[in-house]
Amino acid sequence: MLRKATIMQVHPDKHAEYKKRHDEIFPELVTELKAHGAHNYSIFLDTKRSLLFAYVEIESQERWDAVAKTQACQKWWAFMKDIMPSNADNSPISEELLPVFYLN
Repeated sequence: MLRKATIMQVHPDKHAEYKKRHDEIFPELVTELKAHGAHNYSIFLDTKRSLLFAYVEIESQERWDAVAKTQACQKWWAFMKDIMPSNADNSPISEELLPVFYLN
């Protein structure tokens, strides 16, 4: 299992909306994430800086990368682009974090 962590941002006035949308996540997106080998996916919000910390365990990088090409993911990105900084393809602007410590 590979562990991935990224940081993203959410607009400061959209914290509640970000949580609401994830509370009501598209079922087809959940299905795609699981079908592509995602496990233990968590997102945390730092309210003071409007930073999001995402953590996911994946079975393979190739399967994880393929999620972005699914209709469910593309729909989700389009749905989320108004509340967070996004790239031209609607994907959230994110930065991968390097692992420095792990306790099992």
